Formats: sequence, structure tokens, C-alpha cells
Amino acid sequence: MTQEIDTNELGEAIVKKLKTIYDPEIPVDIYELGLIYDVMVNTDYEVKILMTLTSPNCPVAESLPREVEEKVKSIENVKDADVEITFDPPWSKDLMSEEAKLELGML
Repeated sequence: MTQEIDTNELGEAIVKKLKTIYDPEIPVDIYELGLIYDVMVNTDYEVKILMTLTSPNCPVAESLPREVEEKVKSIENVKDADVEITFDPPWSKDLMSEEAKLELGML
């Protein structure tokens, strides 16, 4: 019998992993920066992440989504991960958490 995995716990593990990934130009993790719009986990434990970049010509436009995908795939019980980039809505400083704004001296 296979063990049932709590998708809420898995979601928390994914967020924890996302908080280890930093934008190379800003000393704040991508989650607190507001680059992650949505994290979806289906019943097969496949993860889909909808994210954005600080700008369409961001220097890490290719490497950052790949890093997110690889790190999420490394989480136990995640069978697959797919990252989709969107610019709708475009990223703005309003998407940053209070923690990120504090870190960057914006509060």
C-alpha cells in the first residue's frame, strides 16, 4: 500500500525550497521578492509553478526558471516540476513581501 502524501505539507516544502533561490542582482529570495505567482500540486505530485521575472530582459531569464525547476524536482515525493514564465501581471515592487522591502531598506 502506498503512503498518502499531504499536499499541504508538500506545498510548504516547495515554498521552503523556493526561499533558498535568490535573484542574483537583489539580496532577497524569489518567493519574498514576489516572483512566484502560483504553486500547484496535482494528485500525482507533479508541480506546476507560475512565476515572473523582474523584467522581460532579466539576465537570468533562462537560468532562473531552470534552477527553480531543478530544486523543486529534488524535493522528496515530487515526481515532476514545470515552470511557466508570465509577465501578466508584470512584476512590480508592490508584489514584494514586507520582509523583502525591509531587507532592501524600502520601509
